Amino acid sequence: MTDMDLLVAGGTVVTPLGRRRANVGVRDGRIGYVGQDRPSAADSVDATGLLVLPGGVDTHVHLMDPGSTDREDFPAGTSAAAAAGVTTILEHSHGTPVRTSGDLRDKRAYLRGRSHVDYGLAAHAWPGRAADVPGLWADGVAFFKVFTASTHGVPGHGAGALKEHLTRTALCGGVSLLHCEDESLVDTAEKLLRAEGRTDGGLLPEWRGRDAELVAAAVAALLVRRTGARATIAHVSHPEVAEYVARERAAGARLAAEGCPQYFLLRENEVLEEGALRKFTPPARMRGDDEEQEMWALLRRGTLTHMSTDHAPSTLRQKRAGDIWDVPFGLPGLDTTMSLLLDAAARGHLAYEDVTRVYSEAPARMYGLWPRKGRLAAGADADLALVDPDAERTLRDEDMLSKAGWTPFHGRRVRGRVVRTYLRGRLIAEQGKPSGGAERAGEFVPGAGGR
Repeated sequence: MTDMDLLVAGGTVVTPLGRRRANVGVRDGRIGYVGQDRPSAADSVDATGLLVLPGGVDTHVHLMDPGSTDREDFPAGTSAAAAAGVTTILEHSHGTPVRTSGDLRDKRAYLRGRSHVDYGLAAHAWPGRAADVPGLWADGVAFFKVFTASTHGVPGHGAGALKEHLTRTALCGGVSLLHCEDESLVDTAEKLLRAEGRTDGGLLPEWRGRDAELVAAAVAALLVRRTGARATIAHVSHPEVAEYVARERAAGARLAAEGCPQYFLLRENEVLEEGALRKFTPPARMRGDDEEQEMWALLRRGTLTHMSTDHAPSTLRQKRAGDIWDVPFGLPGLDTTMSLLLDAAARGHLAYEDVTRVYSEAPARMYGLWPRKGRLAAGADADLALVDPDAERTLRDEDMLSKAGWTPFHGRRVRGRVVRTYLRGRLIAEQGKPSGGAERAGEFVPGAGGR
């Protein structure tokens, strides 16, 4: 058998279809062999007792770079990704949005040598600029981020602008990620709350209410079906939203639905005590364990198609620098999401096969990275996460590699840990720390339209 550069021997290979004891050979940065034989290799790793997963593919990441690098940057954010077993991210920054092909070229040039993992870049859709969509798609953006309510300084799309954008993407084959909150409902709530002089954390779920998300998601899902576009409803926060997505999907909509751990594990009432440390939007909706169990069931069944972080960090100082109205939205998540999914498998909410489906294969397929990414089979990039399923630890602020330096899951006990991460066959992290030998080896991965 042909010699390999690396052999990962004796581990349990996990894919969405099942698991088996197998050896994984790597040659020239790609998987060259998966099976029972033991090909010769220049280097070998004993993976006995470990799970071998495809590297995580996180398709909703904000690294604030360039722009607000005091909040996060590519070197820090992607070191967190690497240590967590995430080998590919799709990133977009609200502070310096990509709106034109020139913006995309500039950002690609700026990011050379700044990433520990492979990355794609998304563009921001802008009302009135739908004509830019075909050129950006052909230049390799991963997707178009669309807001239906003005947020983070990005203007929202009303139904007319959204339909125009989706029609353009349908014609060129593009994909959109839709942040769904109804602008009129959000604005009306804000005016009332400000008039009352409210500055307490409890205003958040009233300001960015359930109905605002539900109305926008229902309209967006309908328009996706009517236009024939492909899209994802971002960060679905509640089972009722998922029901509308499922209904339109059953009627023919090419529509995915994204979950994030904060909408499973954080509770709506935490904002009363934590305030700005729970300021993200849509906010947490879960009110009890029954709703959480329903969210896990939606993920297992595929109604929620995949998971991401929506990593949008700020430091503790930044989160405490004003009242609830003024501090930034967002939570850090790259450090913890894989651990939380592995823990969900250990607790029986998911199977390990589900983890590879929702955090590797499904997102890679949705955004045109398949079969190069998200797959543990011959010919795919050798992006691997080696997992000790029995390792237990407590998530702690002081262990976070993100510039945020904290996690909303501080103090949570989890089971299952990534002990080694390989990017195209190169060791990029070990035991929770980036590996200096392959520092910033990440490369730009174009979206489906750029090939």
